[in-house]
Amino acid sequence: METQLLIIPGLGNSGEKHWQTFWHEKFKNSIRLVQDNWDEPVREEWLKRLNEEVAKLHQPTILVAHSLAVSLVLHWAATNTNKNIVGALLVAPADVDSPEHTPESIRNFSPMPIYKLPFPSIVVASENDPYASFERKQYFAKEWGSNFVNIGQQGHINSDSDLKYWEEGQLILQQLIEKIS
Repeated sequence: METQLLIIPGLGNSGEKHWQTFWHEKFKNSIRLVQDNWDEPVREEWLKRLNEEVAKLHQPTILVAHSLAVSLVLHWAATNTNKNIVGALLVAPADVDSPEHTPESIRNFSPMPIYKLPFPSIVVASENDPYASFERKQYFAKEWGSNFVNIGQQGHINSDSDLKYWEEGQLILQQLIEKIS
C-alpha cells in the first residue's frame, strides 16, 4: 500500500532541527500541517485546520503527531472519520491534564481523550520526557489501543534530542506501515 504522511507538529511548531522537519524534507510523500498560531494554541482552531487538511487527502495517510499534536489527533478522531486515515504515529504525547508537566497555554486541550482509536497506532515514549510521566504515556497507549515503544532516555524527542532524521523512528514508522498493509 502506498501511504503518505501527514506531519502534525505540536506547540511552537517543529523547528529546523526537529526530526519532523527532517522527515518532511526526506519523505516526498509527506504533507506538513501548518497552524496560524503555534504559540497560543486554541483547540477548536487547530481542529478546524486539521479537518481542512484531512478533507484534502485522496490516498491512505498516516498521521505523524508530536507532543501537543497527539492530543489534537485524539480530539479529532473522537468526532471525525476519514477512510484515508489508516494509522497514527504518536510521539511524546504531552500530558495536557497535568499542570506539573505542561504549560497553562495548552490547558484548553484538556481533558486528554481516552478511548480506543479507530485505526492502528504506535505511541513512542522517552523515559525522561519532562512533558508527561512515563507511566502516564503507557496508560495512554493502553487506553488508545496503541502499541507502545520505549526509546530510552531521549527527553521530549524534539530538537533538543538532536535526532536529525531519527532512523529509529523511521523503523518504528515502518512497523506501523507493515501492520496496516
